[in-house]
Amino acid sequence: MAGTTVDISAREAEVLALLGEHLSNAEIGARLFISVRTVESHVSSLLRKLEAPDRRALAQRAAETVRADRAQPAQVLPTPLTSFVGRSRERAALAALVKTHRQVSAVGPGGVGKTRLALAVAVDVATDFADGVWFVDLVPVTDQAATAVAGAVAGALGIGEQPGRTMDESVSAALADRNALLVLDNCEHVRDGVAPFLERLLATCPGLTVLTTSRARLMVPFERVYQVPPMSLDGDGESDAVALFLSRTTELRWPADPVMREHIAAVCARLDGVALAIELAAARWPALGLDGLTAGLSDQLRLLEGGSRADDRHRSVRAALDWSHALLEPADRALLRRVSVFVAPFTVDAAAEVTGSEPGSVAVGLARLAEQSLLAVASSPGATTFRALETIRQYGTEQLTEAGELADTRSRHLHWCLARAADLATARGDWRARFDTVADDLRAALAWAADRPEQRADAYRLALLMGGLTFTRTFVGESQLRFEQAAALAADPADAASALREAAAVAGCRMRGDDMYRLHQQAADAARRAGDTAATARDLATAATNAHRFWSKFEHLPTRDETVALVDQARDLAGDDPAALAAVALAEAGVIFDAYGAAQGPADNDVPQTIAYAERAVDLAQRTGDPLATSAALDSLTGARSWDGDTFGAATTARRRITLLTSAPDSPARTHELIDALGMATEAGLGAGDLTDTRRWARQLADHPLLAEVGHRATSWLLVADALAGDVEQVRAVSARFLEAWQRAGSPARSVLGPAVAAVAMIHGLRGDHDARDEWDAIMGQLGAPPEHTYGYGAVFDAIGMLHTGRARHALDRMAPEPADVWKWVTWIWLHWYVALRAEAAVLAASPDAAARVAEARTVVAGNPVAGAIVDRAQALLDGDHEGLLAVVDAFEAAGCRYQAARTLVLAGGEHAARGATVLADLGLVKMAPGPRISRS
Repeated sequence: MAGTTVDISAREAEVLALLGEHLSNAEIGARLFISVRTVESHVSSLLRKLEAPDRRALAQRAAETVRADRAQPAQVLPTPLTSFVGRSRERAALAALVKTHRQVSAVGPGGVGKTRLALAVAVDVATDFADGVWFVDLVPVTDQAATAVAGAVAGALGIGEQPGRTMDESVSAALADRNALLVLDNCEHVRDGVAPFLERLLATCPGLTVLTTSRARLMVPFERVYQVPPMSLDGDGESDAVALFLSRTTELRWPADPVMREHIAAVCARLDGVALAIELAAARWPALGLDGLTAGLSDQLRLLEGGSRADDRHRSVRAALDWSHALLEPADRALLRRVSVFVAPFTVDAAAEVTGSEPGSVAVGLARLAEQSLLAVASSPGATTFRALETIRQYGTEQLTEAGELADTRSRHLHWCLARAADLATARGDWRARFDTVADDLRAALAWAADRPEQRADAYRLALLMGGLTFTRTFVGESQLRFEQAAALAADPADAASALREAAAVAGCRMRGDDMYRLHQQAADAARRAGDTAATARDLATAATNAHRFWSKFEHLPTRDETVALVDQARDLAGDDPAALAAVALAEAGVIFDAYGAAQGPADNDVPQTIAYAERAVDLAQRTGDPLATSAALDSLTGARSWDGDTFGAATTARRRITLLTSAPDSPARTHELIDALGMATEAGLGAGDLTDTRRWARQLADHPLLAEVGHRATSWLLVADALAGDVEQVRAVSARFLEAWQRAGSPARSVLGPAVAAVAMIHGLRGDHDARDEWDAIMGQLGAPPEHTYGYGAVFDAIGMLHTGRARHALDRMAPEPADVWKWVTWIWLHWYVALRAEAAVLAASPDAAARVAEARTVVAGNPVAGAIVDRAQALLDGDHEGLLAVVDAFEAAGCRYQAARTLVLAGGEHAARGATVLADLGLVKMAPGPRISRS
């Protein structure tokens, strides 16, 4: 409020600032090293303290404050280790282009100075971009695919892949509303991936400008090309080229005599003004002096001298590199070309292993190469690492080829990568930093080996290891790719089938049902080629089961006829194999008898048969001793029991899955099963009125690292649980994450999100915020109005709101259908809530059949702490039992349902009503309608 000082903690201020950068709660948590739950708590506090209606208002306020206070926009740029020299005209020209065109390519030969010029220009124009400047080095990217480029950009932006979306979609979502400059460095080797990625990115991010550096233009219509010239040679001894040479020798603390400027200008001219060549020459100045430089350059340039054409500058860089290489001792030449296989920074020990040399001699050799600017050195408390510039690395690779050492060195590098990957696969604790330091080398080694038949076995092993490592690192998109790659490389079709099953499990974690379905069928084909008919049956049955069990994860849902055909095939192939029989039994329960209530399931099903088949599936799965198979079968039994109205049986079965999976070996399949188990336990717990455990499981689901970026799926049941408990602040905070993630995902019309949206709409209705209620009702409209909303959760949430505002007759009309008439839509979660609220509405509306409805409801909800308390409250209201009404307050408090406890106090009247009104106000809810007058005998 204006003129009022708001007490905001330092941590809240940090959270507020990051909201202004449009970061998700997961991204804020990662930036501040705090949990998503803590972030949500701070957001909730800020909403209250700043009296902001929603997260967007907080973000707008933070952004306005940041833009008013900061002198410069954020610059996420590497810090050069040496000064930038000259190029004032080029700097101004390129800056002008960046300010007037959305995509500018700085093009020129290797070593000409494109990167340094781009960095200098980025600093110059930073104030024109309110949301900052970001730099992405594409050198480590070895895959031409646009997704690989998107992954590098995502890493620089600090965002993770969002399950259910591609990486380039995640990047577009992160930059959609930013006024920012993105610098993509070294695009030439991934040009085919950069061009389509930028085309999509610029189309969806109107405030974004991109500056690329490359040896060749991208050849796209929206590109404005700036040809980066060599260092200026004009002015002889006063040229930019000479200034660069002198600057570098001064930084070496061995300055050249300015009197020799004209001679230095001659050296620079012989190098064609190429910045890299000049810097290499300056690095040798202390050892050779001008005469030595002149002699060395003369020999090499004469050897590589060609005609006057566009490639001459590139040949000049090569001449400088050849000359520098010729000045090395033979051992150092061998070391330079052999370490060129490393993509990422490497240590002395790594270089010794890959080059086949002693660590001591390697350490000395690397130091000499670093002194000559052929390697960059980075020192930290943990280790000293070396890295070759890309042009030098490519030069070294050519030298490896000429020396006939390429295959042997690459093979040693591959074996080194295999050893690192194997070590990481068994490492304990937080190994992520170690993985990140070698990941690019693992990818490069795999890319090389995958194309060589003689390396196929090692390539398969590395791809398989990479699948597991990237999954644990939560690079789930790459994980699926690596498992599929391993399957393609496997010599044994049985191994291919195993890898495809892993890929299918990862696809499930990514909520890619179509991929999961495809991969299990491919696994079946591989198992068939291996002659394993039992495994073929398992995979076919699993594909069919998953199409029904995880139907909400599909873009293109298989028809029931298609999945039934798969079940028939699996049944014919199963034989007497226990695992195959268990898989077929589960498919029969899920596909034929609709245990999962899938969208493509039959309109009705025989509940006793469904239960019988589900129980058979559990029995057969338990005989296999496989906890994952047993968990999947228990999931079918959970659904079957819900069809039977056995709310508590369903909840007990769902809880068994979590217990079972807790001790199961870690794997993508176990993770996928556990995520599903947490969701099902949450839903079943809601149906049984177990709000305490339900909210705990829902929180685990919302905080799961694989779902951190998919807030609309991860938080949906947490919103339902918090809404039914009446935790308004939590609903407001979590719903902001839900809405943000849903919009970033493209606002998908997923009916599975309906309960969460209806729950949030109800809470805003109870708050009296009609605008927010309308907004969430509009979202509900986008999701559609399935029967579940009309007769199930929609009726429950609407009735709660109507009863709060004294519209008991409307609530009764909303719940007019008898439970038996809409059983399919209320049995799972909503049966107890439906009949309890329906009974209370009948009492408050003075319906003639109120007593009968209360009695009927009491039988149905017996054992449910929340629904039972609602029925007890209805009975007390019907009987005018004031003491009985007050006793219900304690029951609601014990069940963790503070809202219903406060509502009961208001219905009790008198001084209790005042206390209840205070609690409702503390919860942020509007005053509710008073209850009927109750005598206090």
